[in-house]
Amino acid sequence: MEIQRNGAMPSRPGQAEYFTGSVRLDASFKRDDPARVGGLTVTFEPGARTNWHTHPLGQTLIVLSGIGRVQRAGGPVHEIRPGDIVWFEPGERHWHGAAPDVAMSHLAIAEALDGVTVDWQEPVLDAEYAAPVG
Repeated sequence: MEIQRNGAMPSRPGQAEYFTGSVRLDASFKRDDPARVGGLTVTFEPGARTNWHTHPLGQTLIVLSGIGRVQRAGGPVHEIRPGDIVWFEPGERHWHGAAPDVAMSHLAIAEALDGVTVDWQEPVLDAEYAAPVG
């Protein structure tokens, strides 16, 4: 058993090459082989979001606070709220982030395939982010 104490790891900013706006990463975890699971808590300030990206084995988001937005390629933008659980299929191109006027935090969980958990792509355009919520 391992207990990772709250606050044992310092917060860090989301890397500008993967995020638009102000993003904070906390409580990251990654398990050693043979386990493949890892994750972290991500807090997006209003309007902040990820770039488009995929995960080789999919991704689960559990919304902890605030109001967010998610979209898969070719689909509508959806609003997400605390308690919502979002599943992205393996290889499904998508993005997620906060609502325009409200911050959002979620726990992001993904498994690694050959050491890879995410394939980062280009930023989400402002027009894509501002699309009507479906």
